[in-house]
Amino acid sequence: MANKVAVLAGAAPGFGAAIAKRFAHAGYRVVGLARSTEFGRQLEGELAGDRGAYRHFTCDVTRPESVDEAIAAIARDLGAPDVLIYNPMKLVVKPFQDLSVDEFETVWRVTCLGAMITARAALPHMLDAGGGTIVFSGATASIKGGPRFASLASAKFALRGLAQSLAREFGPQGVHVVHAILDGLIWGPQTHARFNPDREKCLQPETVADTYLHLVAQPRSAWTHEIDLRPSDEKF
Repeated sequence: MANKVAVLAGAAPGFGAAIAKRFAHAGYRVVGLARSTEFGRQLEGELAGDRGAYRHFTCDVTRPESVDEAIAAIARDLGAPDVLIYNPMKLVVKPFQDLSVDEFETVWRVTCLGAMITARAALPHMLDAGGGTIVFSGATASIKGGPRFASLASAKFALRGLAQSLAREFGPQGVHVVHAILDGLIWGPQTHARFNPDREKCLQPETVADTYLHLVAQPRSAWTHEIDLRPSDEKF
């Protein structure tokens, strides 16, 4: 994995940090994209002595010019992205009649449009290099729309469709596109603050990160397009 570049859109505490650490430890040069800088700078310090190390770019994934500038800088300074992992999502849980048009649109912009913008920026570099891997992080809402989740389900369904289309278009050109359905709460500070769940009943971010690394390493003769992960007692 030495010298390979993994771009992590949505670098944040918890799941994002677990992915960054796992890939850096495997030798990837990990680049995080997020609107905030404080956590990214902290992670740069934590991983400074790791095999691949970590760099952080301030970026708004819903703005094409921001993403294009970040991906161009990554390609120039570190090399073409070998891996793109897209995690960003916006969660709004409320009755449909209370959901505003702006809220609905914002959820879609962060969860789906940002994925399109980021993939569009990374794909030319992957194609020039002869291949790469894109992993889109889905959710229970990717396949099941629940009450009060109209905005997230709509966006996650759209993200799944985007992943399928990209897989069919770019798979023959060497780009492995994966849609990972994370069916359950992922343990982390945001989950704890919002839902206060039993940690043992959550997806553990380090374990999911291990699975992502495995997906990226799959040979072309047996690619996974869609995978679903859930804790053992999660109903489905």
